Order: sequence, then structure tokens, then C-alpha cells
Amino acid sequence: MNRHERYAAILNYFRKERPVAETELEYTNPYELLVAVILSAQCTDKRVNLTTPHLFERYPTVFELATATSDDIFPLIRSISYPNNKAKHLAGMARKLVDDFGGEVPASIDALQTLPGVGRKTANVVASVVFNMPAMAVDTHVFRVSARLGLTVRAKNPLQAEKQLVKYIPESDIAMAHHWLILHGRYTCLARTPKCETCGITSHCQYFEKKAGKKKSVKKRPVKLKKPESKGRT
Repeated sequence: MNRHERYAAILNYFRKERPVAETELEYTNPYELLVAVILSAQCTDKRVNLTTPHLFERYPTVFELATATSDDIFPLIRSISYPNNKAKHLAGMARKLVDDFGGEVPASIDALQTLPGVGRKTANVVASVVFNMPAMAVDTHVFRVSARLGLTVRAKNPLQAEKQLVKYIPESDIAMAHHWLILHGRYTCLARTPKCETCGITSHCQYFEKKAGKKKSVKKRPVKLKKPESKGRT
């Protein structure tokens, strides 16, 4: 199976088995999604969804958040990973969004990355989810799953993985493929104990091929029978 065939088979599987795939972060507008994605770095979506309602109740728009200090924000997000840094990022992001963009979340990936706390992954998520742009956000799940499946080859970092994925995935599928890979990594292709026995694409997966190959190559060691002890003459 060459690379194009592997991509085609895997994408066809996801189109059939998961025709609708969306972010699991809860939001109602671009501002809320931007905040949620910033908070989701190295944190579960479930934890973020438990935290953001209180934050948005206190700061319903970016204009209110822009008046807050990191010390104001910290108590509302203290259950999130790295709350000190993220509180600073949210305060800085809100002020810059108001000052430089009139409070409107920009559609440009480059413009998004000028905001505090917004790296390429966050910018790609917002661009693809809110503005339906063909942007591939590579988080730990996407990076791991794409490598295991063989969609990426020797990618050393998320940017290298992103470039390979967008090269082979049809532009119309890129935004959806981001969610397909994340959800597959979150619920099936787990980091430590992948659920290969319930996975529907093992026939196209390089990781599974290697795993199965190793099992076949392990041969049982022949059991050496002990020679009977010779009895001496009486």
C-alpha cells in the first residue's frame, strides 16, 4: 500500500464511520472558542467545559475580559493546568484583541498568532472551526495518530506533521480530518494502550502492521528434554 492509497482508505473509513466530527469544547461564539482553546492546552476538554461557564458568566464578552487582570482571572481557572500562565495569556489576549482588532476574532492564522497565548495549533483550531478554513491543527493526539497510521513519516514536530497532512488530505476534508484524528486518538488510538482490537482501520495502520509482525516473528523456544540419568551398575 503506497501513501496515497493509505490516505484514501483511512479518509474513506472516517467519512463513512464518523460523517460528523466536531470539537468537544463548548462555546457559543468565536470569543468563547478562542478562550476555551487557550485553556485546553495540556488539559482535557472536559475540565475546560467545567471551567468556562463561570468564566464567561463573569466576563461574557472580550470587552469585559479586557478590563481584568491575571489576578482577577486566576481564581476562575485555578482547576485548569498552568493557571498562572493562562490567566496572563487571557488578560493579554483580551486587551490586544480589543485594541488591535476592535474586539473581533480575526480569521487570519497569522493575525491570530499575534495574540498572547495563541500558537499555531490554537490559531489553526479557531480558523478551521469558526471560519471553516482548511487549517490542520496538530495536537498530541493528531501527532501520535498520524504517525502510527503512517500518514506522516519521520515528522519531528507538529509543524512538519501539519505540512505532510495538508499535502495529502484534500482541502475540503482538512478541517474535518483534524477532528477525525483527534477523536480517534482520544477514544481508540490511546497513547499507552491503543484499542487495536476495536479499531476499524488496523488493516491500513503501520503501527498495527509492525505490532502484528513482531508477534509472528517471536518463535517459541524448543523445550530441551533432559536426558535420563544413567543408572550405575549395582
